[in-house]
Amino acid sequence: MKRISILFENEQCLVLNKPAGLAVQGGAGVGASLDKLLEEERSPKPLLVHRLDKDTSGLILVAKNREAAALFSALFSQSRGICKHYLAVCEGRPPKEAGAIDFSLAIGRELKRAQTSYRRLAGDRDSSLLALELGTGRMHQIRRHLARIGNPLLGDDKYGNFALNKALRKSRGLNKLLLHAARLVIPPSEGLLGFSLDVSAPVPGYFQDFIERFQPSGGRSLRA
Repeated sequence: MKRISILFENEQCLVLNKPAGLAVQGGAGVGASLDKLLEEERSPKPLLVHRLDKDTSGLILVAKNREAAALFSALFSQSRGICKHYLAVCEGRPPKEAGAIDFSLAIGRELKRAQTSYRRLAGDRDSSLLALELGTGRMHQIRRHLARIGNPLLGDDKYGNFALNKALRKSRGLNKLLLHAARLVIPPSEGLLGFSLDVSAPVPGYFQDFIERFQPSGGRSLRA
């Protein structure tokens, strides 16, 4: 695709590196969207099987036909061995170096269980680089969970520290959410991949610029 990096492709799917600010699906008030770009640039049009927030960058998988879309959608909805790893920068320092956030979230009129695991890779007194893995896939789950424990994501204009975000825009030019879908792992599945798919996406330049000053704690890798 002309505007989006393709990190993996076979006869069943594409794995793309979506930029922050691009909506996945069109709708009222939405200009450009990944769904629309796919329609314009590929025939037949690849089909969405999961979502990323508009403000989140990183890996998203789309299916090349309806049969593959149905099978991938079932895998993602049931979380059958799929691992979705994220990198994020949050305000402050979480209460533990590694842990799980297990708070139910309101989805529509229902409360649904949501679980996010995290570990602190690096940081300073003011902020932390985290590796996160989703146990469930609720809307804005990482953003809401980190805000709930008092460590909102930097650049989050919905759940974050608005005064801090304003100061960072002025002092560091930060105008994007520091949340990146960095790695996607899908095990071999009947009727789909005959091998384990493991794809990683490099963090965007603005994200890398922000974390360059961090030194990994204990020499740990910055890989998600």
